[in-house]
Amino acid sequence: MSKKGVLVTGGAGYIGSHVVRQLGEAGERIVVLDNLYSGFEKSVLYGELVIGDTGDRELVTRILREHDIDSVLHFAAHTVVPESVSNPLKYYGNNTSNTRSLLQCCSEAGIKHFIFSSTAAVYGMPDSAMASEDTPTAPINPYGTSKLMSEWMLRDLSAATDLRHVVLRYFNVAGSDPQGRIGQSTRDATLLIKVACEAALGKRPHVSIFGTDYPTPDGTGVRDYIHVEDLADAHLQALTYLRNGGATLNGGTTLNCGYGHGYSVREVLDTVQRVHGKPLTIQEMPRRAGDPPTLVAKADRVRNVLGWQPRYDDLTVIVETSLAWEKKLGAR
Repeated sequence: MSKKGVLVTGGAGYIGSHVVRQLGEAGERIVVLDNLYSGFEKSVLYGELVIGDTGDRELVTRILREHDIDSVLHFAAHTVVPESVSNPLKYYGNNTSNTRSLLQCCSEAGIKHFIFSSTAAVYGMPDSAMASEDTPTAPINPYGTSKLMSEWMLRDLSAATDLRHVVLRYFNVAGSDPQGRIGQSTRDATLLIKVACEAALGKRPHVSIFGTDYPTPDGTGVRDYIHVEDLADAHLQALTYLRNGGATLNGGTTLNCGYGHGYSVREVLDTVQRVHGKPLTIQEMPRRAGDPPTLVAKADRVRNVLGWQPRYDDLTVIVETSLAWEKKLGAR
């Protein structure tokens, strides 16, 4: 365990809060910086929460200095793809410009390790159903572009300084803390399993399938769903990797975070119905522009580089934890 502090930006959000909880359980000294735009104070179970913005250079500089930070895990971002299309400057401002500001603060403070929350959206519409880390990046929306631009800044800063980094490209994140302490609480969520669980409990009138004529076994889109607990664990493994001298060759490592296999939309909805024990109201809609038929992670590298071993690679478990959390939210 490092005696130095760890700064987690966006640590009150869905994925960040699970990482903070795991860091806390591992005995790390944590500071969370979150403006609570889409995060929740009660989701921060460990460390000190500072309410503020990653673009506030004076605040970030003070946190890095006063808390003796040497590692930063950066989650703070807007993540809704359709909104990024309708309001692109919001995404370039928060996701890209604020990341640039954060990186400048990190560079000036001599931060050693940086872990960046990225996305499979950087691949856009790849030619193959399986995306590896070497698949050409060609995002088709401002969300993916804003994340890729941040990856580029991090790459170039690591090449010019002693900063070492890991970029983790997430596929479809789902599930919640198996003990039910925290979960996916985002308002107006767009993630399929979250939406389906809300529909199962009557929080939404229906769940939509966008496209039933794809060249897939059942005509619906296939995606790689990863449990948030396994994703959070990948961040802890990435931090250990950097502390042990990893990413020294070129300053950085990029890793896909997925299980390497996918489920169709119909398979997901069937699982939600089976776990819940009641049918969903399902609405079939035309395809959405920019949705590839299949997108699955080639995920060998994250296992080989970090020694990462997922524990929740089971769609039923993912749905069970999602539904349990949704019921808990309803009870509140």
